[in-house]
Amino acid sequence: MFDWIPLELYSPIYYYILLGIVLMILVDSHLNRIPRNDKMQRFGFLLIIFLVLYMGFRPISGRYFGDTSTYASIFNNYFNGADITSDKDFLFHNLMKISSYVINVHFFFFLCALLYVVPLYLVCKKWFKDLWFFGFLFLITAFSFWAAGTNGIRNGIAGSLLLLGISKEKRIIQTLWIILAVSVHKSMLLPTAGFILAQFFNQPKKMIFFWALCIPISLLAGGAFETFFGSLGFDDRLSYLTEGNVNDDDFSSTGFRWDFVLYSATAIYAGWYYIVKKGFHDQVYYWLFNTYIFANAFWILVIRANFSNRFAYLSWFMIGLVIIYPLLKENILNNQYKKVGFVLVLQFAFTFFMNVMLS
Repeated sequence: MFDWIPLELYSPIYYYILLGIVLMILVDSHLNRIPRNDKMQRFGFLLIIFLVLYMGFRPISGRYFGDTSTYASIFNNYFNGADITSDKDFLFHNLMKISSYVINVHFFFFLCALLYVVPLYLVCKKWFKDLWFFGFLFLITAFSFWAAGTNGIRNGIAGSLLLLGISKEKRIIQTLWIILAVSVHKSMLLPTAGFILAQFFNQPKKMIFFWALCIPISLLAGGAFETFFGSLGFDDRLSYLTEGNVNDDDFSSTGFRWDFVLYSATAIYAGWYYIVKKGFHDQVYYWLFNTYIFANAFWILVIRANFSNRFAYLSWFMIGLVIIYPLLKENILNNQYKKVGFVLVLQFAFTFFMNVMLS
């Protein structure tokens, strides 16, 4: 569908479209005291349609879309009659196998885009009602959103399903969705563990201290944690902890990534500001915030690992919600809509700088 777009421009076009939308929200937030809900919601639905089509029907390229070519190769093997040989992430592989009977690889990626994007809309609609568009916008303008939908596809879908599970009120339904998320990609065991911990230890102040403590610990003894976690073997990506950069992935360079730590800290600061400074109390937000801290702290401990961004994604997929959630639930700040526009620009500035200006 979009084969006429040069491959080297495909992802930048997405970011420039987002730039236009972000600037539009910034201008509107300065012209109006409250969001224009009806117009924003209609625009939001158009954005969802565009996003699913543009992401789903992207050209198949390993150079520009990471593991897209790998997924395409696996799908085509199933399409040609191959049996499922992997016992990892069985739900995703069974989805690929069943899909190969009825659709081609391009429609399979379209299906993946639906499974990635639509749950995020449902989460935002559930939590933010008529203001869902702003929560959704914070999710899709986050640094890792596009990469998770075009490169780490299983991870992206699993993260969306996990958020959908967290948004459910009935425990049995919540549990089923979380099990589905882990079945798509078992790396979701890490944030799931954080979510379970939050049910029994829901103390944001202590969790913030724990996160901060992980930074000097990682600086002093990070290699020991990489070796330890790498020996556990609950997820195939843990082999990255003890291997070098075997795929020469420049984006995922090793070392202590202070830029990523500062990016992660924006959500830590936001949570501290809302909870401690402004006294915001919301059980769901406490769950989100503590889950984010737990998963992000793990990444800090193994930050020097190959593909460190893949470990960081286990917390980053919820960073937009951690930052915006309270501002869409209560009136906390003076001129709050204007502040929402400003915060959105700050978040997207990092995304645009890292993915466009430095690419």
